Amino acid sequence: MEGIITELVSRFGYGGILLLIAIENIFPPIPSEVILTFGGFLTTYTDLTPPGVVASATAGSVLGAIVLYGAGRLLAPERLSALLRGRVGRILKLEESDVCKASDWFAAHGWPSVFYCRCVPILRSLISIPAGMAGTALTPFLLLTTAGSLLWNVLLVGLGAVAGQNWGAVTAAFARFSGGAKAMLIGAAALAALLWTLKKRGRQTG
Repeated sequence: MEGIITELVSRFGYGGILLLIAIENIFPPIPSEVILTFGGFLTTYTDLTPPGVVASATAGSVLGAIVLYGAGRLLAPERLSALLRGRVGRILKLEESDVCKASDWFAAHGWPSVFYCRCVPILRSLISIPAGMAGTALTPFLLLTTAGSLLWNVLLVGLGAVAGQNWGAVTAAFARFSGGAKAMLIGAAALAALLWTLKKRGRQTG
């Protein structure tokens, strides 16, 4: 996978970055860390520039997010769950449980979670689905998605540019950190959702 990603980025430059990041937002298992840190590394010896790589990646992030947002708006929850449990879920490498976690986070934090989750692996893509299901207005969704994606992209492209030829080591280290961060954030989201549910029930019975 890493070899294919670096080959496409090396060959197609900004266009390759935009396409790969758009696909990565729809297929979360594709590692954005590799795309972005390698893109940052390329800025140290090619005509690519950090602002250009960040802009391309951000555009790809928004395009991919719109696809999942549209799925959330157009598909009933039962239909979406059935698709994720079936062949579509297997092809896209999407787990129903991951979408449920994103939904719990959105339920607990509302539309601002679109921004926060753009910096959380896996959830950064899937948060678009509950945002669409909740009927979040398109304009704030796009603004929050762009802002969160921009922060994530600047961080990783910057790390790749600073690391230079050692970009691979940065990717490996960041992936390990991301795994731990994801586990903690998912736990925090589940706890927040539980507290929100209990609070809501308390208001209803009070």
